[in-house]
Amino acid sequence: MVLNRVCARPIRQGLAVGAHPWVLGPTRGCWVQLGVPSAGSPSPSTPRGLPGSSAEPRGWVLRCRGAAAALGAAVPAAAPPPAGRRQDRGAAAAPLGGPLGVHRGVRLLCPVLTPASVPRCEVRPGPEFLTRSYLFYANRLFKAYQFYYWDPSCREPSYSLVIKGKLRLRQASWITRGATEADYHLHKVGIVFHSQKAMREVASWINQTSSEGCSGFLPPGRTWAPGALYELLSAKSERDCTAALGFAMHELSLVRVEKHYQPLLEPQQSGSQLVEELYLGDIHTDWLERLHYRPTGYQRPMQSAVHHVHPCPACGIIYRADEHHPPILPARAEPPMQLSGSWVSTHCEVRPAVLFLTRYFIFHGNNHTWEGYYYHYSDPLCKQPTFTIYASGHYTQGVPSSKVRGGTELAFKVTQARVTPMDQLTVMMLNSSEPGSCGLTNSWSAGVEQDITPTNGCLALGIKLPHTEYELFKTEHDTRDRSLLYVGERPTDGSSPDRPDKRPTSYQAPLIQCAGAPEEFSNYVSLKYLGEEDANGSEALKPLPVAFLLFIALQFLRWD
Repeated sequence: MVLNRVCARPIRQGLAVGAHPWVLGPTRGCWVQLGVPSAGSPSPSTPRGLPGSSAEPRGWVLRCRGAAAALGAAVPAAAPPPAGRRQDRGAAAAPLGGPLGVHRGVRLLCPVLTPASVPRCEVRPGPEFLTRSYLFYANRLFKAYQFYYWDPSCREPSYSLVIKGKLRLRQASWITRGATEADYHLHKVGIVFHSQKAMREVASWINQTSSEGCSGFLPPGRTWAPGALYELLSAKSERDCTAALGFAMHELSLVRVEKHYQPLLEPQQSGSQLVEELYLGDIHTDWLERLHYRPTGYQRPMQSAVHHVHPCPACGIIYRADEHHPPILPARAEPPMQLSGSWVSTHCEVRPAVLFLTRYFIFHGNNHTWEGYYYHYSDPLCKQPTFTIYASGHYTQGVPSSKVRGGTELAFKVTQARVTPMDQLTVMMLNSSEPGSCGLTNSWSAGVEQDITPTNGCLALGIKLPHTEYELFKTEHDTRDRSLLYVGERPTDGSSPDRPDKRPTSYQAPLIQCAGAPEEFSNYVSLKYLGEEDANGSEALKPLPVAFLLFIALQFLRWD
């Protein structure tokens, strides 16, 4: 986690972003991520005792004004982005004030642009193992570190990237509700190798796959020089040698900030502390599509320097890191794979192609059978249910993954499934499906469950029965010794991992074991039911037009 000195200088007032007026409010603080102060408090409290830094970023707050900034408001689509490394997104969204609610009224808080980092070893499709630390300045410039490793514990560094550029927030996204879309422009990307092996491997990638201007990036016999920084991309010289690494910063084009309160852990303390998290755009699961993909989902969140989860043993390590001194995370014991029991989502999950859901799994280890509940919604707060799927079947004995160290490979067979439509749009869609393709013809009604096993699934929802999926699982303990289950990431294109070669190489957001998480399970159960709010709709998103939702449903709905 990156910590930075307090920003003491006031921020200038008034800024026009896109077609709507935005106002910059003065703020000070020490951050490692985008954050949202509480409603009515534009200035987060100044932290004390934090280490200084030669960099002096100033935090700033954007406030969205007027009804046009309301979540879910449709805005015109942008023109296609120009070629090159500049990526322009035409629509953007005001992030939510928390995972289960939004700020009251039309005036919504947008993110505070400041530094950000992820206090754990990440696994990206490929697989790639990395940690990230991002620093955002008040003048819209940013400096990002990406540290890559040979191992899934992030203890054996391979190379580090230092990325400099400029970021500008735009308007409310009509594609991914609750998100803010942004434009970014890369100025420079540099690379530092941490071994001769890493330099030789990366140089061979670039020399073989890049354009003519990069063919001589590093001569084959070049000796590794510790600490040497090599330029991969320069906007001035119009040189770009990053494609061979599968590098892109499209994650910056989709932003969301959430906040929640974590109970104080000390026995003698009562109350709770604020936690702020930054969600950036997801990475495409297909390596060949990564450079062109525009995110519609999120990665695992980054943490705020001031308002982060506790305890956080990796935060100080990442804070002190730079491109010459990559973070070496503490060694952690890998618990054996034990699936037996119940596992639930800890928050509303967002998937690519406009999918919002929560999950609840039950594994019976004695006979290797499983049950799964998938609760789908039309909003990023998971308060407007659309349909629920119950599925069951059996799974194989797991074997260690040869491709993703630390993972376990399993095969799951789905033999039975039931669907419960929860709104009239879904009822209308299911009743208009082809006869014999999804339950009894024209028999669907809201809130009534129906078995789709006799029709071999439901074509309208992308469910086929019987069905086998090749999965990647991993279990670990968090810093509070709670059991977490990581399930393989779904293909970004909405397909199913129904062949061994489509087995995931990265993970979704973790599930937590119910026995060790009564609070999380209670929150999860409350998500299963329709959350009717007050007449003013102060805690709910405004529904999108039925025609638009129908279009989304017909085009993108996939069962995960």
